[in-house]
Amino acid sequence: MAATIQNLVTSGTFSLDGGTWDVDNNVWIVGDESEVIVIDPAHDPAAIAEAVGDRKTLAILLTHGHDDHIRAARETARLLEAPIRLNPEDRMLWDAVYDEAPDGEIADGDVFSVAGVELQALYTPGHSPGSTCFYAPALGTVFSGDTLFNGGPGATGRSYSDFPTIVESIRTRLLTLPSETVVRTGHGDSTVIGDEAPHLQEWIDRGH
Repeated sequence: MAATIQNLVTSGTFSLDGGTWDVDNNVWIVGDESEVIVIDPAHDPAAIAEAVGDRKTLAILLTHGHDDHIRAARETARLLEAPIRLNPEDRMLWDAVYDEAPDGEIADGDVFSVAGVELQALYTPGHSPGSTCFYAPALGTVFSGDTLFNGGPGATGRSYSDFPTIVESIRTRLLTLPSETVVRTGHGDSTVIGDEAPHLQEWIDRGH
């Protein structure tokens, strides 16, 4: 059986800079009937473990360290008996939630294999210093975390974020992917690179 992509939407909160917001997060499960990789296991460890079932989880990959993406990661990792990996540039966000380090790091260009497909780490700072997307050429998709959404860049009006940086990341690392590449986001609906690319100058002019 070829690798497939499952989407689980979980609900909870996101807190930063003294504010808290209700959010729905996309959890992505990539794999086949025997093994998976879980991307951004937000909010609901039990539901994520149920979706994975008895398959072996090779890794839990975090696109970035905001608390809605990581607060449930340790419990999910315990249930799935899987290691958590995060770009070390987001350690200050991780350390605000946990006393112990993630199980491993993610660096630009790292490749994670599951069910015969490869996920390549694309370092895309801006939404956070360590934001990382995962590109799966064989599946024609990129998991963009909160870097690129349907309609533009992720938010940059909070601590540790920077608008010019996220625009440069999107321009050089994501919009250069094949135009038919599906963008599977951290929140909300998916989009396609070819639908977003023409709007780059609008985002720059808008300034957020």
